[in-house]
Amino acid sequence: MATTFKEFRDEQLKNPEIKKEYDALAPEYAIVRAMLEARTSQGITQQQLAEKTGIRQGDISKLERGNGNPSLRTLQRLAEGMNMKLNISFTPLTQQD
Repeated sequence: MATTFKEFRDEQLKNPEIKKEYDALAPEYAIVRAMLEARTSQGITQQQLAEKTGIRQGDISKLERGNGNPSLRTLQRLAEGMNMKLNISFTPLTQQD
């Protein structure tokens, strides 16, 4: 019987060790998702963003795949290249976190 990715993920997350690792990676994936959504919402390609920011297209691709660790300055350059403002926040943990 075939399962969806969501069903598979939900089943795996019942394991406390897997859930702990998954939760630890959440901030990184949130940054990747935010970068990708920001760029696509602007309707620009990685190459166009590279030309606006001076960041190599290959490096932008690497960041969007989650294979990089962007500095705050790099994130600011990306935001500026998309005519956006970078916002970073700290939020209190909830009982579920």
